[in-house]
Amino acid sequence: MFRSIFLPLGACLALSTVSAQAQQGGGAAPSGNAFNPKISLILQGIYADYSSVEEPDVGGVVLGPETEFAAPGLSLGESELVIESNVDTLFHAWATIALENEGGETVVAVEEAYVNTLTLPAGLAVKFGRFKSEIGYQNHIHAHAWEFVDEPLVYRALLATSLQDDGLQLRWIAPTDLFLELGAEALRGQAFPGGGEPRDGVNGYTGFMHLGGDVGIGGSWRLGLSHLKADADNRATGGDVTTLFTGDSDLSIVDLVFKWAEDGNPAKHNVVFNAEYFHRRESGDLVYDPDTTDPVNTGPTPSAYGGKQDGYYAQLIYQFIPRWRAGARYDWMTADNAVSNPAAGTSLATLADNSYDPRRASVMLDFSNSEFSRLRVQYNRDESRPGGESDNQIFLQYIMSLGAHAAHQF
Repeated sequence: MFRSIFLPLGACLALSTVSAQAQQGGGAAPSGNAFNPKISLILQGIYADYSSVEEPDVGGVVLGPETEFAAPGLSLGESELVIESNVDTLFHAWATIALENEGGETVVAVEEAYVNTLTLPAGLAVKFGRFKSEIGYQNHIHAHAWEFVDEPLVYRALLATSLQDDGLQLRWIAPTDLFLELGAEALRGQAFPGGGEPRDGVNGYTGFMHLGGDVGIGGSWRLGLSHLKADADNRATGGDVTTLFTGDSDLSIVDLVFKWAEDGNPAKHNVVFNAEYFHRRESGDLVYDPDTTDPVNTGPTPSAYGGKQDGYYAQLIYQFIPRWRAGARYDWMTADNAVSNPAAGTSLATLADNSYDPRRASVMLDFSNSEFSRLRVQYNRDESRPGGESDNQIFLQYIMSLGAHAAHQF
């Protein structure tokens, strides 16, 4: 479950398309057992300690929903029930049901529920339903498969952890020796950085390209370029003061991942390096504190807003002996926001305090007794708040997988 695929990239691709090739090649139809669903349950728990217990606040950015820290002390993390199976010879289905503890109450949410095609010709594939977008590298990875307890700063700040939405995805794999994949998604646009008023039609679009190959016997790499265009309609953001944003949000991402395993076998030693760079621009109308007197205008009259945020993270994971891994990660961001006609003496001229560039350094050590269990300890030196106030954060985490679980993507 936790061991990322270290086969050569071409072999990974072959595994993902073998079903379609078998059908196109006139193989026998699968037996009834082939359609029995695989069911797994992911259990997570965490202990968190902070030197400064406050709500997360990333300098220069107004955060979206569900970006709060894990509760101090012992807490149950998100549990996931995963069901997946071939529906028939044409379709494969996947569903992830998340169970979360919010304010002492258990909340059930459909995280993903989608259908894949199996037998389209010419390297084409279609996915439809609710799914994690293929933008970036980490976005499509579920939390239990992250290399660290928490998500990179750019994901928390610019995507409210990850982008998942209702929509349609089209992918094409080129018939070339070098791995080349192109794809596009049409989305409902309800998820941050879109969202706001109830959506209808298509309010978000993505495009992505993945290019990759093998290096020697044990190495493989993948480079990704992707772009998200989302429309927001009175998108509310929380914090001390509510804002309502209506306009366009454009996010571009460059990502790189390199994996190496000794002699192509990850059991003893392996290395995973990945990095992503985010660039987001937003422009439109902003209403500040709509429930009270607006400090920019009289009443809830919108002001023009234009914002630009950039950031990156880089992380390296090394399995130095079987079952034991160590990792390091560095995050950095910067922002430049402008709001027209700010009230005298307020910080609204920049929407959020961007006088300091947020940054964070993290180290972790984890132990996986098998592919179904993992224990992890992590330390963060978090300086992401406005002004650069330091927060020393310590996490202990367990992740347990019960039942069959599909292999993760490269």
